[in-house]
Parts: sequence; C-alpha cells; structure tokens
Amino acid sequence: MSGSHEEERSVRAAVEGELRLLDPGVRASPEAVTELLDPEFHEFGASGRRYDRTSILDVTSAGAGNTTDDKAPAPSVVTEMSGALLAPGLVHLTYVSEGDGRRVRRSSIWRQSESGWRMYFHQGTPTGPS
Repeated sequence: MSGSHEEERSVRAAVEGELRLLDPGVRASPEAVTELLDPEFHEFGASGRRYDRTSILDVTSAGAGNTTDDKAPAPSVVTEMSGALLAPGLVHLTYVSEGDGRRVRRSSIWRQSESGWRMYFHQGTPTGPS
C-alpha cells in the first residue's frame, strides 16, 4: 500500500469491510451484510451464476455455511491481500482465501458512499485444493 494518505485510508477501510464480510457472524446477519453491500452490488460466482444484493442476502442468511457457490465456508484464511485506490472513493482489492480445502483468488471493488465503504463488485475464481 504505497501512495498518498488518502489511498492508505481508503484501502484500509475496504480491507476492513472485506474481512468483516468473511466473518461468519457478520455473514449470518442480513443487517450486517446489507450494511456492507452497495445497493448496486453484483458478483460472478464460480458456477457462472450472477448474484445481486438480494440473492446474496438469501444465500448468506440461509445458514449452513453461509456461502455462495464460490465462497469457501468461513472462517477462511486470507493471504496476499493487496489494494489500490482506482479513483477517489473507489478501491480494488485482490487476495487469496483458503478454507474447506479450497483455494480461491478473489477480486472486489469497494465504493465509498454517504453510508461508508460498501462492496460494489466481487468475483472469486477457484484455483484448486488448498
């Protein structure tokens, strides 16, 4: 995370939000997930299925693993976390998560709003077993 103080603060806020979304307690709470997802959120799952905010809330609040088809059941181990400020109020994160015997490369875009930092886009690409 090199760059300006604004970049460091923005990336730090996005990383904190990302890690909260990986927390099983947060994922089990529709209110907490809603707080962290942009109203225009979308995700492409490993199956090719597209998720929006409503469908993610259905999946995460369903219990039993609280996962979409490309998210390993929490808790996941996160490595290689990296972030970049793309523009004021827009951060791109990349990282690797490992859990439940799967390793997944992840990419998220976080957007700042009046409500704070929220995930706008996410994609996870399985890379094989851990």
